[in-house]
Amino acid sequence: MKKLMTVFLLGAVAFFTFQFAETVEAASSSVITVLVDARKVKFQGGDPVMENNRVQVPLRGIGEALGAKVDFSEKTVTYLKGEKSIALTLGSKVAVVDGQNVTMDTAAKAVKGRTYVPLRFVSENLGESVSWDQVGNWVWIGEKEIPTLEEAGLKTVSIDPYLKWFKDKENLLKSPRKDITYEKVLIFKETDLPTKLLMDTYSIEPFTDPKTKVTFLKVRSKTNSTAGNLFYLTEKMDIRYRNEEAERTIDNGDGTKYNFYRIWSAADKTIHGIIDQDPLELSNIRYIGFRGGDYDYIPFMINSWQGK
Repeated sequence: MKKLMTVFLLGAVAFFTFQFAETVEAASSSVITVLVDARKVKFQGGDPVMENNRVQVPLRGIGEALGAKVDFSEKTVTYLKGEKSIALTLGSKVAVVDGQNVTMDTAAKAVKGRTYVPLRFVSENLGESVSWDQVGNWVWIGEKEIPTLEEAGLKTVSIDPYLKWFKDKENLLKSPRKDITYEKVLIFKETDLPTKLLMDTYSIEPFTDPKTKVTFLKVRSKTNSTAGNLFYLTEKMDIRYRNEEAERTIDNGDGTKYNFYRIWSAADKTIHGIIDQDPLELSNIRYIGFRGGDYDYIPFMINSWQGK
C-alpha cells in the first residue's frame, strides 16, 4: 500500500508540474528584447517587432548599439563600422553590403511612421553573431558574458535608510557566507537584468496562475545555479522571507530554469507571526532583497510593478 501511495503521489506531482509548466509557457510574454554583448538595447520611439519570423528594429538604435555610424537620407539607411558598410532602401529587398548587391528575405520598412530594419541581416553583416532565445523572446547579439551589477555601472549606497525594515529581522543583516554585518545595499531595476546575481539571473517577472489565481515572482536563472532565497520589503514596513517552491521549478531545456516565489504565504502568520488585515499583494512590495552570494552588500531590486 505504501509503495502504491508513493507512486500515486509522484505521479500527482509530475502531473501538477507538467500542467504548471504548460500554463507558464502559455502566459509567457510576447515582448521581444534585444541584447548586445549581454546588455539590453533601449530603443527610442518603438519596440522590436516580429514579422514572418524575422525581427525588425528601429534603424538608429541597433546601429548605435553595435558601434556603427548611422545615416538616413530620403529612403536609404546607411551603416558604417570600420571597413564594413551596409545600405538599405526602404521597401527594397536588395541591400548593398561592402559595395555588393545582396538580396534579403525581408526589407526595411515604415512601421507607424518609423523606419525599421531587419535585425539579423544588419547585425551579421556588421560582423556580429546572432542567436534567438526562444524562452525569453530575446535576441542575443555578440558576446553572451553577463555583467555583474557593478560592471553595469551601479554603485552601493548606505543601508541606513533601509534599517527600519529590519527591526525584527536583524539576522538578515548578517552575511550567510562572510563574517560581516551589511552596511551597504545595491539598488537595481528589473531592466538591469541579466546580471551575475547569485550566479546568472536572466529575468524576474510576476506570474499569476490563471487556474489558482496565486501570484508568484518567476525568476529565470542558469540550471546549474540558484536564485537563492528572497525577501520582500513591504509598504507594511515588515519583511516577508520567501523560499523557492522547488516542486514548481521548470527546466527550460536550454540551460536555464524558472524558479517560483509566492507573493503571499500562509507562513507569514503561522511561522513568522505576521497578521495581515488583507493578504500581501505584489503592489505592497517596495523592494525585493536577495539572500546569499559573496557580496559585501545586500542586492535590492526596486519593485517596478508597484501600483500596477
